[in-house]
Amino acid sequence: MNASHLMAGSPWQRLARDWRSWAVLIIVAWPAIDLALPTDLRIGALLPNILAFAFLALGIHVVTGATGLLHLGAAAFVAIGAFAFAISTTTAFPFQLGFWPGLGVAIAAGTSAGVLLGLPTTRLRGDYLAIATLGFGEIVVDLLKNLDVITKGTQTLGDLPKPWLGVTLPNIVSTANAWIWWHWLYLAFIAVAVWLLHNLQNSQIGRAWIAVREDELAARAMGIPVARVKLGAFTLGSALCATGGALYACLLGNSSDPTNYDFMLSVMGISMVILGGMGSLTGALVGAMVIGGFNVIILDKMTRWLGETDSMLLSLSNWQYLIFGLMLVLMMRFRPAGVVPERRTARGSR
Repeated sequence: MNASHLMAGSPWQRLARDWRSWAVLIIVAWPAIDLALPTDLRIGALLPNILAFAFLALGIHVVTGATGLLHLGAAAFVAIGAFAFAISTTTAFPFQLGFWPGLGVAIAAGTSAGVLLGLPTTRLRGDYLAIATLGFGEIVVDLLKNLDVITKGTQTLGDLPKPWLGVTLPNIVSTANAWIWWHWLYLAFIAVAVWLLHNLQNSQIGRAWIAVREDELAARAMGIPVARVKLGAFTLGSALCATGGALYACLLGNSSDPTNYDFMLSVMGISMVILGGMGSLTGALVGAMVIGGFNVIILDKMTRWLGETDSMLLSLSNWQYLIFGLMLVLMMRFRPAGVVPERRTARGSR
């Protein structure tokens, strides 16, 4: 028996193969790890923000990664989810539905908007679809800013309810360790979404997505209803993005400024999917953790360490998109399939 056979069953080899299980275990147990760290190194309170925006990566994964549709307006559906949740639950309006009904309203609003946009646009291809979705994203942001009678514009809609699971979760801003409950709750939402997408991708629907992505003409020749498949993927992706918007608004306590849901948020979501690996569900989550972690954690820590400054050279927030762009260029050069390539791609590249 040679050395390679001896090493194949070593603990290090098994650890390398099971890194996904270890990553999930660390994320679930992070509250205990975080509380054991020095105060300056704690990042737990920032994690729920990353988990909320992981839904943006999952939505783009379905539309762009799995089905091959270049979607540049995903941020619009995040905004729709956030404002639908805020309008239906805030004390400023008579609805005041509560967290769970409000989340249902947000998902329904995102799904409906996805259908309305998908019906006329999913028959488009390539650049034409990208331009149509980009235009939709800009329209939504302008509408939210100008319909200030309903959306309050840049003043935002506040006083949003917190989740209720028999006990009311404390506000993440007012209680030091309240983020632990948000962390586990949002992880549960992520787990449900991943379970749903995993089963869909391994079903006839998922195979239809891949067929359309690889060769739309061949898929149509094989009898696959291409327009219906595109519309289904587009609608599901929109619902996932809207879910992320609702969870983010709930976490923040208000709807946020409409300009925060601009084109650059869509670019950040696409960057997550490309970095993680196009077509890879695990890759989309890894990309969300990496780019979300940089955007939420590293920028926050570095800004505190550098101190408040008006210098453009010392303000990392002015350089974040340059860093994202450089990251994508390096990925395309050295690992074009992404950090966690799609399994089929990984097998074909050997």
